[in-house]
Amino acid sequence: MTKYKSDFLNILEERGFIHQCSNFEALDAKLMERTQRAYIGFDATAESLHIGNLTGIMMLKWFQECGHKPVTLMGGGTSKIGDPSFKDEQRKLLTDEIINNNIDKIQSTCFKQFLNYGEDETDAVMVNNNDWLSGLGYLEFLRDYGRHFTVNRMLSFDSVKTRLERESPLSLLEFNYMVMQGYDFVELNRRHEVILQMGGSDQWGNMINGVDLGHKAHQMKLFVLTAPLLTTPDGKKMGKTLNGAVWLNADMLSPYDYYQYWRNCDDAMVETLLKRFTMMPMDEVRRLSALEGKEINDAKKILAFEATKMCHGEDAAKDAETTAQKVFEQGSVGDDLPSIDVPRAELENGLAFVDLFIQCGLASSKGEVKRLIKGGGAKCNGQSVADDELSLHTSDLTDEGYIKLSSGKKRHALVKVQ
Repeated sequence: MTKYKSDFLNILEERGFIHQCSNFEALDAKLMERTQRAYIGFDATAESLHIGNLTGIMMLKWFQECGHKPVTLMGGGTSKIGDPSFKDEQRKLLTDEIINNNIDKIQSTCFKQFLNYGEDETDAVMVNNNDWLSGLGYLEFLRDYGRHFTVNRMLSFDSVKTRLERESPLSLLEFNYMVMQGYDFVELNRRHEVILQMGGSDQWGNMINGVDLGHKAHQMKLFVLTAPLLTTPDGKKMGKTLNGAVWLNADMLSPYDYYQYWRNCDDAMVETLLKRFTMMPMDEVRRLSALEGKEINDAKKILAFEATKMCHGEDAAKDAETTAQKVFEQGSVGDDLPSIDVPRAELENGLAFVDLFIQCGLASSKGEVKRLIKGGGAKCNGQSVADDELSLHTSDLTDEGYIKLSSGKKRHALVKVQ
């Protein structure tokens, strides 16, 4: 029995996307009236989005699948400030040039596999909040909108309270972020008839400001819908690895490494990840999630393939899958395995194993490599390395012309000569 009238909310409920909504009943009714428009904001603080943004992207994808129009808002304006939510210190301020470059890269790489852009009624549209924020007059903005925000209420939001409780300075610049985000919603309703903002549960405070501002200033009927944040079984925020964020841009993280991230997920996360990050029918999700023991690895392979296919395309997913099979099941080396090239002359003179290990992305510091060596987890051509002073030479090249470095059983890379 379905809980809502609209397909969109029922799908999100079944797949674990719903945490909180400003008004479920009224939103449900709105979604049944006609094609509606919803947005999620993405700050342009890097050249790629990462899987922390993927829940929002999938919400927009399902919104489009259900016959509605998604709006991707690039924070060309708000990126100049930086969201202070749950941060211990102010973000580094970015120049217009860096922000615009980041937006260009994100536009061309991160959304194209997930959403259909175009001119039709349900085609996605991308906008930039710098188009309206950069032209605001300070006094006029304070007069027209500042009066609708109370400092008392702004101080009550968890994102602000956490910062103050830690006695971390919160600048007036950052304090204005939630005001800017609230104003974004008003402008998007004016310009694009957007009625719904979606995002992670940690953004509730920033998001609800837009609903309140729209109602107080213009009698707009706006809604917000949040998804629960994903955490690993040990309570850590999902999406981080030892080497940093799991990027969606293939130039920053190879499709093979992206595939391996999903393949190596915790057993307890399989059902949640299949629900959120694939389009597989729920009957199949439930079947795979019920697998136990060694069979759960079959579910993980399907998860990795489907997630990689959505982000990088089917060909890249097949290549990553083939490489993984060669490396882990056949004991050989796949074409898609991460690699670095070094000059033959330098390898003839000897290159430090520790340095090469870091260059390959298998560790982030010499200390980390040495700890792996001590624990028997650092390998060269399948053999454990015991000496942290080891140097590698051309004599270590296999007959195929590479040196295979490994961190544990799951992470591998190749050293090749130029």
